[in-house]
Amino acid sequence: MALHKANRLQSRHDFRAVFREGIRRNGSHITLRALQRKAKHTANTASGDLQPSELLEVPTRLGISVSTKVSKRAVIRNRIKRQVRAAFRNLLPRIAPGWLLVVIIHPSAVQAQCDYGQFLQELEQLLTEAEVIDGHS
Repeated sequence: MALHKANRLQSRHDFRAVFREGIRRNGSHITLRALQRKAKHTANTASGDLQPSELLEVPTRLGISVSTKVSKRAVIRNRIKRQVRAAFRNLLPRIAPGWLLVVIIHPSAVQAQCDYGQFLQELEQLLTEAEVIDGHS
């Protein structure tokens, strides 16, 4: 099952913003970059005033980076991306809206033959360290 389009980080501009302004947390197989975005206001067309009830929630979006240094084989890189996406979908309900996240996979993930459970555990730990999710949820 694919990640919903609203939860995908796709534009180069967003990736650059996360790398330039975001926080970084390192794990043994994953590096997490995170940037909090504020909710957008919509202007009332009749009066031009901003209404608190008209806040638009910016969904949390994820980008995954698996370089050819991790593995030369696309099959392996794609399997890692699928496993990370599945782990992210599992954690998504616990993440507040408005985060831009980039997950960078280290070559050690292939050497250690990481699976879904290991990615889920490490991603949850890094998200908690970065205060993206509450560790007590």
